[in-house]
Amino acid sequence: MFPRLRSALSAVLIVLASLLAPCATLAGWAMHGPADTDRYVAAMAPLADDPAVRDAAADRLGAGFAGYVDGAAAGPVNGTVRLFVRDAARSFTRTEAFHEGWDAANRTVHAAVLRALRDDDAAGRAVTADLAPVTERVRDRLAEDHVPFARRIPVRHIAVTVLPAHEADRLRKGYHVLDVAALWLPLAAVVFAVTGITVAACRRRAVTAAGIGTALGGALLALSVLVGRRLTVAELPGPVNGPAAGAVYDALTRTLRTASWLLVALGLTVALASWLVGRHRRAPRRRSPDRPAAEPGPARPTRTRL
Repeated sequence: MFPRLRSALSAVLIVLASLLAPCATLAGWAMHGPADTDRYVAAMAPLADDPAVRDAAADRLGAGFAGYVDGAAAGPVNGTVRLFVRDAARSFTRTEAFHEGWDAANRTVHAAVLRALRDDDAAGRAVTADLAPVTERVRDRLAEDHVPFARRIPVRHIAVTVLPAHEADRLRKGYHVLDVAALWLPLAAVVFAVTGITVAACRRRAVTAAGIGTALGGALLALSVLVGRRLTVAELPGPVNGPAAGAVYDALTRTLRTASWLLVALGLTVALASWLVGRHRRAPRRRSPDRPAAEPGPARPTRTRL
């Protein structure tokens, strides 16, 4: 194969490998990060101590309890009662019962969404979750802490809609695509990179190019995570917009950001090592100063004409 053709083919394969590397990282993160219930709950657990998340939860709890009181009293309650309910909700978010309820709610909702995404027969149906076990767990915890009237908290089995039918169907298709991509994209990226280096006319330069391409792909992925944060938080509806939504996004994408910077570090390390090896080979070999110079031999007699 001609050197120019080999170089062109190598360049195409290395570019494809560099483009597939961040895509493969994204697919692998999606399938082994947010799609895993235990890892999801572990990532969301520290948010129970985030002030923005606690304030948002307190507002929702206070509004829900105030609505419950309005229904029980057959009319709106006064401002003093609402202020008391809000302060009580904020105090509750600083208790251990809130932490347990937070973890239980995240586990219940995530498990319901994951079952719906993996079930093809659930097409056209909304994703719902029964939060009665969460309420029961919080009630038991409050009773253990000797909170007055904790045993009177009603536990009702009400199906709460987590995702509407059209969004669940769209996410189900994306989940199946990610399931296939998480397996084949990393394999394709490795095959393209190895083949591109093998067919290259100068393999050292091909290795350097592959390292630089991997680093650029990691930087592009990190930038995409940053842009995605702004777009995601901006498109959320008003009640869930703000610092709390940003904290949730940061918790879910923490491992993805780490993986993107690992790609950058790996690519730069490979490129630098290849460049140093090439520079060492090009360096001229100097004669050792301890070795004496060769003495000239005896001069040969010249032949003269008689």
